[in-house]
Amino acid sequence: MQQPIHRFTSEFFKALGHPARLVILGQLRGGERSVQELQQALEMDQSSVSQQLAVLRNKNIVDTRKEGTTVYYRVRDPMIFQLLDVAREIFNNHLIDTQTMLAQLGEEQSEATPHA
Repeated sequence: MQQPIHRFTSEFFKALGHPARLVILGQLRGGERSVQELQQALEMDQSSVSQQLAVLRNKNIVDTRKEGTTVYYRVRDPMIFQLLDVAREIFNNHLIDTQTMLAQLGEEQSEATPHA
């Protein structure tokens, strides 16, 4: 019963669901980078970086440009950075909510514990 748009959306978010790919996108926020530059930034071997870039490329998240023997990657649609920023805000909100709950639990435990 999945509609094509739901499958597409799911696959798109799966492509974003790997820590190395998020770091790559963070690096590309500053502009295009070569595989070698990304490899150094991620401290990963070239095949691993290329594998992660292939996932992003297959989902049309990044584009390539070749100059001589060097391949440069860039984000295809800069709105991806807005999406990642919103995701970070949501994460921060959840973190704040969790911290608030933990503080309330700590207060409740302090009140329930008899003071000597």
